[in-house]
Amino acid sequence: MTVVISATGLYHPPERITNAELVASYNAYAARYNQEHAGEIAEGKRAALEPSSVEFIEKASGIKNRYVLEKQSSLDIDRMVPDIPERPNEALSIQAEVSVKAARQALDRAGRDASDVDAVICSCSSLQRPYPALGIEVQQALGAGGFAYDMNVACSSATFAMQNAYDMVRAGHARSVLVVNPELTTGHLNFRDRDTHFIFGDAAVAILIESAEIAPPGAWAILGTKCVTKFSNNIRNNFGFLNRCDPSGVGKPDKLITQQGRKVFKEVVPLVSEMILQHMAELELKPSDMRRLWLHQANSNMNRLIAERVLGHEASDDESPTVLDEYGNTAGAGSIIAFHTHSADLKAGDKGLICSFGAGYSAGSIFVQKAA
Repeated sequence: MTVVISATGLYHPPERITNAELVASYNAYAARYNQEHAGEIAEGKRAALEPSSVEFIEKASGIKNRYVLEKQSSLDIDRMVPDIPERPNEALSIQAEVSVKAARQALDRAGRDASDVDAVICSCSSLQRPYPALGIEVQQALGAGGFAYDMNVACSSATFAMQNAYDMVRAGHARSVLVVNPELTTGHLNFRDRDTHFIFGDAAVAILIESAEIAPPGAWAILGTKCVTKFSNNIRNNFGFLNRCDPSGVGKPDKLITQQGRKVFKEVVPLVSEMILQHMAELELKPSDMRRLWLHQANSNMNRLIAERVLGHEASDDESPTVLDEYGNTAGAGSIIAFHTHSADLKAGDKGLICSFGAGYSAGSIFVQKAA
């Protein structure tokens, strides 16, 4: 059975933070911190905070802007945590809300009614609660049929969920599976850490995986999927119901994202490159067959090197487009945003790769081909 991506959907909040705004906030906080602890810093008992800069951020990541769910409190140096009020149990949760917005766009693009959907998978890097499943809440809000569940594989959450959906359709358990990926990542971003304060943005994507028998024209046939994991502490977030912190996270930075960026770069690039090339060989594909790579949008330098190792030459912007400059790192949503915004120009028969990689480590590759 041929399984396809029938359509994708994308939602991002209306507010955004530029690098200049982010730097101004962080530097004001750092200056106050250094002044308050000047004595200990002078005695060598405490390290001074280095200032950030627009140039540093762009060189380190390629990020220029990011959409955010809540801007004012994130930049307020007395808080530096987004203020997202809890909702009553009777109200639609915030992650379900953004998932529904992205899902409705995907369903509209496929000409599909929500009642035609047999299953919903909500997969993202951070779930706002353990239960009831957000996927079931999205299913209810949309009026979808069948069943739903949640899963989490950090920045590979969307591609791992797509493999689940692909396998489900191939096995005949469903004909139409909706994957939603609500990545509200600024909630666990440490805006007081110079090395990571610029990384994340907020967005939600949806992917409709279906049997080719019911898919609309112009769908993308899935040629193969592959997932790889390897345990690493180099990207970690210890927040959870067994080790909660106060709402601001002040004084407990390990309850927000922590990252050893240089180690991540050194270890993830070969892991992902080798996985892609091995998967390509298994599918009897060649680098020259690839019209476009939609890679995980975490770091422009990392993507540039992975694309070069896969293609055998430095990739052009057309071969490996980026959305980092506008969206920042949106965790599992990144490669899907790249696919969603940079795939309409491809022609029937063109092949490409959707690939994610992130904490865990986790990596997922999905080779696709544009149908007639």
